[in-house]
Amino acid sequence: LSKAYWEKVGFGSAGLDIPVGNGPYVIDRFEAGRSITYKRNPDYWAKNLPTAKGKYNFDEIVYEYYSDNTVALEAFKAGEYDFRTETTARNWATQYKGKLFDSGELIKEEIKHERPSGMQAFVLNTRKAYLSDPKVRRALTYAFDFEWTNSNLFHSAYKRSSSYFENSELASSGVPEGEELAILEKFKKQLPAEVFTTPYSVPSTAKPNSIRKNLRSAMSLLKEAGYDVKNGKRVDQNGNPFKLEFLMFQKDFERVVQPFIKNLERLGIDARITVVDTTQYINRLRDFDFDVVVSGIGQSNSPGNEQREYWSSSKVAVPGSRNYAGINDPVVDELI
Repeated sequence: LSKAYWEKVGFGSAGLDIPVGNGPYVIDRFEAGRSITYKRNPDYWAKNLPTAKGKYNFDEIVYEYYSDNTVALEAFKAGEYDFRTETTARNWATQYKGKLFDSGELIKEEIKHERPSGMQAFVLNTRKAYLSDPKVRRALTYAFDFEWTNSNLFHSAYKRSSSYFENSELASSGVPEGEELAILEKFKKQLPAEVFTTPYSVPSTAKPNSIRKNLRSAMSLLKEAGYDVKNGKRVDQNGNPFKLEFLMFQKDFERVVQPFIKNLERLGIDARITVVDTTQYINRLRDFDFDVVVSGIGQSNSPGNEQREYWSSSKVAVPGSRNYAGINDPVVDELI
């Protein structure tokens, strides 16, 4: 903020001719993309207020940036920083070894909890015409081999999510009952009959199922949705090829998507990965300019207004909302 602004609001002009800032810390030095160092501001205007007592005790605070996750992990193993939360199963299974672990200076520990774990998934943008059909989305789900992925890439560390409120008493199970059933029955004519009779389950390749069997199911669904195969390519009724772009900004997830793409190619779908920088990714996400992204939906112990941000039709056309999937359904609105 300008000197004129602070004079206007009554803070006077003392010290405002140099850009020292107005908070408890000011920038001392930085290396673009590598680190930034803050020093304590001796002229912090609120330093003697009761709300600031006991705070801001460090003379210097340094933030170091790691643009590559592999480099960050190696820095941790070398003792460059003290705490890390691991989110990659492969790293957890293979990388947390070495002399600092042997000596006990670094401790690897899995901490169980009973909080809602939310979910991470491929989000299909239903604003796209070819993804608006539930049969198409179901077919794509049949092409993802979770069991193979978990065994070969994730060291069997993951469990398939069946609810947005996984690991809590709020997790979905069985068929609708109680108040949920009472709400849904008002919309019975516009809902699939299986909502009331069959618990939802994701396709599995565990025996007696297999990816080959699942792909046959996917082909049938795509044909029902109006997509046939012509010259080895899946096309719509106008002869337009079915193309699918996986948008991401982290290359780490390519190894998960590539086997999925191979299965999609067996269905005749032209699928590809596009890796962009973080800024491009955020802008495209805000504008809903994507087919498929990998995203997480976090949940709390007490779900509230944030559910509108995730699922409500009031957010479907709002740039920057978290209704990434483009859900636009009066039944979902009523449930929210």
